[in-house]
Amino acid sequence: MMLYEKGSPDTVLSPEEMREGMFTALRAFGAISSMLIVPPDITRFHSRAGELTRSAYEYSPSAVSGIVPALGTHCPMTETEIETMFGDVPKSLFRNHDWRGGCVRMGEIPADFVSTISEGAVGYQIPVDIDRHLLAPLTDCILSIGQVVPHEVAGMAGYSKNIVIGLGGQEMIHRSHFLGAAYGMERIMGKAESPVRKALDYASETFLTSLPIVHAITVIGPQADGTQAVRGLYIGVGRECFNKAAELSQNVNVHVLGKKLKNVVVYLDPREYKSTWLGNKSIYRTRMAIEDGGRLVVLAPGVRMFGEDSEIDGLVRKFGYKGTPAILQAVKDNAALKNNLSAAAHLIHGSSEGRFSITYCTETLTKGEIEGVGFEYAPVNDMLRRYDPRKLTDGYNILDDGEELFYISRPGAGLWAWEGKFK
Repeated sequence: MMLYEKGSPDTVLSPEEMREGMFTALRAFGAISSMLIVPPDITRFHSRAGELTRSAYEYSPSAVSGIVPALGTHCPMTETEIETMFGDVPKSLFRNHDWRGGCVRMGEIPADFVSTISEGAVGYQIPVDIDRHLLAPLTDCILSIGQVVPHEVAGMAGYSKNIVIGLGGQEMIHRSHFLGAAYGMERIMGKAESPVRKALDYASETFLTSLPIVHAITVIGPQADGTQAVRGLYIGVGRECFNKAAELSQNVNVHVLGKKLKNVVVYLDPREYKSTWLGNKSIYRTRMAIEDGGRLVVLAPGVRMFGEDSEIDGLVRKFGYKGTPAILQAVKDNAALKNNLSAAAHLIHGSSEGRFSITYCTETLTKGEIEGVGFEYAPVNDMLRRYDPRKLTDGYNILDDGEELFYISRPGAGLWAWEGKFK
């Protein structure tokens, strides 16, 4: 059931239109006495979910019982990040998601179903655990706010992923991520249907139907001047809003190129990217465009760690981005990695499998640390002088000395693929 929808490749929704869209949807939903809001965290700052959260709060301040950012495995938001993203929404309303210890078991996805959807790549069952805050007895509206954009695990982000993964428990996160890696991320990215999406929808449709979830989904697309615009806003109950958003996102966020790229430079906004766990979107979203023997340079001024929690950070440091065969063997041989399958999936995703070089340009992480996980290293300030984000434009660039490169300022906003690779 759709409560509000507006979008097209040429649409530009203003903040006022987004606010009115949220008000329209909430009025259509009916009387709300207790509303829990589930937005993304600061790593999805450009989703415009901050504005939509403020609008939902303004609609009925007294009804908002809590705001639980869909952290998944990410670090809890700081007060500064909350203020940056959500403005003057009271900080007292925010709750942290504890993916390791704060969830309730709802059921499990059967092993035979997982084996079927993965074409035999994996055959384990997947426990479905969700954040206890979602189960508050008097809540009559759970407003799940997110963005649909190509994604390395689910194919397209948003919808059931925002709840089942964003507020999911550790085994749900671990096993769903490894399911995607084992099936093959390049078979998944940019697709509305994927094995992981089928698993997430199974969990949602089997165990969460009693929850009053309303999905509010944005689609953000580039404009001619290099800025980003809200191309669509879809609010509703059920999957129809995701289907419409995914179709629009495939139109505006998937960039199919006529030739392979040899030299790619990606900038990671320090407000969003503090770890390679997140920053490796620079690899995921470009790998299908880069030619064998090519080069990826990642300008990462804010990256200061590998994993978003200490246990996963340690696993990244120990095993590194050394390619699929090495990681699959490590999963067999090492209990710690076997018990953290999302880390194993991340290590697979973050390797170029030897096809192209990856140079991470950091300040806090040292040359030894970067090279220790399998990347090449360059000092970020030196590389920012050469590849100045203020001077580069998204797409093809030629420097004064003749160097040709393809620049991407927001890797999380899309997917870049050579036309022979994306089918």
